[in-house]
Amino acid sequence: MDDSSILDQINGLVEQEHRLREQLGDGVIDEGEENRRLREIEIELDRCWDLLRQRKARREAGLNPDDAQPRPDGTVEGYLS
Repeated sequence: MDDSSILDQINGLVEQEHRLREQLGDGVIDEGEENRRLREIEIELDRCWDLLRQRKARREAGLNPDDAQPRPDGTVEGYLS
């Protein structure tokens, strides 16, 4: 997956976030459903951003960015801010 594909995926996830908020406002889903689905999107966004950072680091180190791999949810969610 190249950088532009990852960015496309990020944009798609952000659009999903907006749709969920609209659905909550329109009464299509309840707050619990919105929170559950937003959490799933947040995790996937974190994984995408992590993959982009890995690719950048590999590129800057003279390594092949295509060797970067998505990390498990638990890894990216366990990072300290």
